[in-house]
Amino acid sequence: MGFTKQYALELEGSHWSVPQNFDATFNWTYDPERTTMMGLYRKGVEMQWDANTRIDWSQELDEDNPEQLPDEMLPINGMAQFEKMSRKEKAHVRKHFQAWQLSQFMQGEQGALICTAKIVTQVPDIDSKFYASTQVIDEARHVESYKRLLEKFAIVYPMTKPLQDLIEQTLLDSRWDMTYLGMQVVIEGLALASFAQIRDNAQNPLAAAVNAYVMQDEARHVAFGRLALRDYYPHLTEKERDEREEFLLEASYLMRDRFDAVEVWKNLGLDPVACGEHMYNSGFMTMFRNSLFQRIVPIVKDVGLWGPRIRKGYEEMGVLAYADQDVDKMQSDDDNIAREFDARRKHIERIAARATAAAE
Repeated sequence: MGFTKQYALELEGSHWSVPQNFDATFNWTYDPERTTMMGLYRKGVEMQWDANTRIDWSQELDEDNPEQLPDEMLPINGMAQFEKMSRKEKAHVRKHFQAWQLSQFMQGEQGALICTAKIVTQVPDIDSKFYASTQVIDEARHVESYKRLLEKFAIVYPMTKPLQDLIEQTLLDSRWDMTYLGMQVVIEGLALASFAQIRDNAQNPLAAAVNAYVMQDEARHVAFGRLALRDYYPHLTEKERDEREEFLLEASYLMRDRFDAVEVWKNLGLDPVACGEHMYNSGFMTMFRNSLFQRIVPIVKDVGLWGPRIRKGYEEMGVLAYADQDVDKMQSDDDNIAREFDARRKHIERIAARATAAAE
């Protein structure tokens, strides 16, 4: 069965085209300007991996709970209508919600693939072009990985409207730093928090590993955005910084609202309003949404977009307290956790090899 036939909702065409209007910039000096950025580029080159061999795709998903996530991670858990369902019906809801969430990861990774290719084309400094080129292949690998994981669900969902709107805004803006801001800071920052929830809570080893390995790359991508913007934003006027803070707040609200899963509830014949009320009243979405910003807020502060407008907006969203999070430590942890997954798999392979040798 073709992948497009696995979509739970009808697609509006097989392609989405966003017209572009920006300059492609060549750099004839070829001289890297920042040692730190070139160090990140070297790391990006050295840490390339193959999804076909690093991940054990022979592992299967659980029938009732594909990723084997805690019940609390299903937004409508505890809702009267859900609790009255049979075991089979509950499993159907879990499978669709998890597939919807992974679908947004996959669709967002294709957005990142295209945005990063734009950065390579548009950014003026050669060291950023070099690093962004490594991110392009990273993003292609991430799309492949989530696509292969979703094939085991045999269910896919289209990109949500809020995510599509933000990617479109990011692509349509002709200024190179806005691509960084929309993709490297907001979308990648939120993605890292979402990936971590699955990596850290999924008992299914395949689902956990895919997210762990993607996060190892994504942490570098966010660091790339921080380096580029931290050098650039001090040179902007107050008016230019205000404009970017306004974009950040709008983008933050768009991304916060994309996790309501309205498409899933409607597709399953559930009342989206009732589901939304349950998620709100149970406190699930407040806790979930707020946790998504633990990586964005400190980065926004770090790059210098920390005027009264952005602080007030994040205070109203209830996420201002994340401003002092240690992003470098989180990035280091992401790298170490991925290495632990590698070590675990090698250990299992050694045991299997000894068992086979003993049997012979």
